[in-house]
Amino acid sequence: MAVTYLKQATRTAETGGEEVRDRVAQMLGDLEQGGEEAARRFALELDKWSGPIDVDDAARAAARKAVPPRLQDDIRFAHDNIRRFAEAQKSTIQDCTIEVRPGFWAGQRQIPVRAAGCYVPGGRYSHIASAIMTITTAKVAGVADVTACAPPRPGVGIDPATLFAMDVCGADRILTIGGVQGIAAMAFGMFGAPKADILVGPGNQFVAEAKRALFGRVGIDLVAGPTDSMVIADSTAVPELVAADLIGQAEHGYNSPVWLVTTDAALAQAVLDLAPGLISALPEFNARNAAAAWRDCAELILCDDREEMAAVADRYAPEHLQVQAADLDWWLARLRCYGSLFLGEETTVAFGDKAAGPNHVLPTSGSARYTGGLSVHKFMKTVTWQRATRDGARPVAEATARISRLEGMEGHARSADVRLARFFPGQAFALDAS
Repeated sequence: MAVTYLKQATRTAETGGEEVRDRVAQMLGDLEQGGEEAARRFALELDKWSGPIDVDDAARAAARKAVPPRLQDDIRFAHDNIRRFAEAQKSTIQDCTIEVRPGFWAGQRQIPVRAAGCYVPGGRYSHIASAIMTITTAKVAGVADVTACAPPRPGVGIDPATLFAMDVCGADRILTIGGVQGIAAMAFGMFGAPKADILVGPGNQFVAEAKRALFGRVGIDLVAGPTDSMVIADSTAVPELVAADLIGQAEHGYNSPVWLVTTDAALAQAVLDLAPGLISALPEFNARNAAAAWRDCAELILCDDREEMAAVADRYAPEHLQVQAADLDWWLARLRCYGSLFLGEETTVAFGDKAAGPNHVLPTSGSARYTGGLSVHKFMKTVTWQRATRDGARPVAEATARISRLEGMEGHARSADVRLARFFPGQAFALDAS
């Protein structure tokens, strides 16, 4: 079997280079030292915003009035789907207790973090769905304090529909600030927000680098690169659907990879023929993004059979993976490395991006090999505990003493010895490793 590239990318997706890292590091240092004054300065310099940072109740009410009723209903529809899916996820996370040995119990508890910071991107697009995905999931997880921030539009503030979504989803605090300064405001606890325990949400390369640089001091969901998407298709697939799905994802940005993996050369050629027309029919800005991504980052890969297609998909570990092929149950059981899976022509990545229910904050750049996307799990800590009777502690203490001495950790051994001596006075124990 051989994999054939009918179209191969000339560039790969990158989060950012040394210039971005240096700039972000300098900004974070200035923001930590300068606090809110520095954050306001960056907001004015980078976003041309000098208005209030903390969104008050009057601004929330104004956003509600500015959003058309049909769009309000759509936002509530998406919120309900995402909330219900997150609640189903949470129901799978259980506290547990086991009697490891007679008289010795161990267990785990699921505890939500205290404070979360949710970043909602801005820019040319209104990222309504990102607000719903991050804030809703944090609230369902049980996070006590959720701060959300988004970059302002000059003279406007946060886009009204985005602000309405942030309010509907239950953000305890909304900050009109974006970029590195927005991440810093939530991480360092500015404008009335507590210091975040975890930062989540997509953003540009500066936002991604700020989260990466702060990881360890705070938790993060993941370090996101440009979004990517793969379609697996066989001879049963409809070329128009495949092409529309690939170009629809390419509009994210000039560096957003899209890949078609197929066993059907005629399908691949049809997609190649359809792509230029689909791109040119988009609005100008979207078309520029899609054209650059298709030209530089798109790949069409011809395989001999479905197992080879699955192997290619697992190797690429795409953020989004669509299957438009026969025997969907086989694909669901076989595929291993993806952020989110879309089975059949009746669903598409756009559904997952906006309103279906599963989260759209997903691993990019191949990181789906080792992690999943944002979920209630990201906002919760699995912590363990133990408890014992004196008789139950005895065999554990004996084994601990011997293992510790074998390792050369005498202090550990003696913390077991002292309990044996106290709980079972006058009794002899074999506590040497030999």
